[in-house]
Amino acid sequence: MKVTITVNGTTHESEIEPRTLLVQYVRETLGLTGTNIGCDTSSCGACSLHVDGESVKSCTMLAAQADGCQVTTIEGLAKDGVMHPMQQAFMDNHGLQCGFCTPGMVMASISLLKENPNPTEEEVRIGLEGNLCRCTGYHNIVQSVLAAAQAK
Repeated sequence: MKVTITVNGTTHESEIEPRTLLVQYVRETLGLTGTNIGCDTSSCGACSLHVDGESVKSCTMLAAQADGCQVTTIEGLAKDGVMHPMQQAFMDNHGLQCGFCTPGMVMASISLLKENPNPTEEEVRIGLEGNLCRCTGYHNIVQSVLAAAQAK
């Protein structure tokens, strides 16, 4: 089937199999490998990206469902070589360790602040429950999100 999906501001027309997951489309068809495949069961959130401005676990969505949509991946956040404030906050506050979960965490965190621009520490922890990090104790991730909220 044919789909037209705008990813990071560029419109792509592609022939895909109907069963192609959005994460596969982004990684394999478009070569944008910042979106990670972690569990294939929607448990970890490593594949989180934005579809029409909403955080989505792309392993749970077919690429066909994104036909006509605007998709933003981690690669689409920086503008003119300047990191998105959330990316900068993760860097400044050591909100990553191995980096595998980081793209999904950043994308989910941006959505969290969109819904709640001034969250408490507890609200950040609850808001990121669907994203797993296997390396850290989450302290620096939470501090990164709080710092990004303050930077606005």
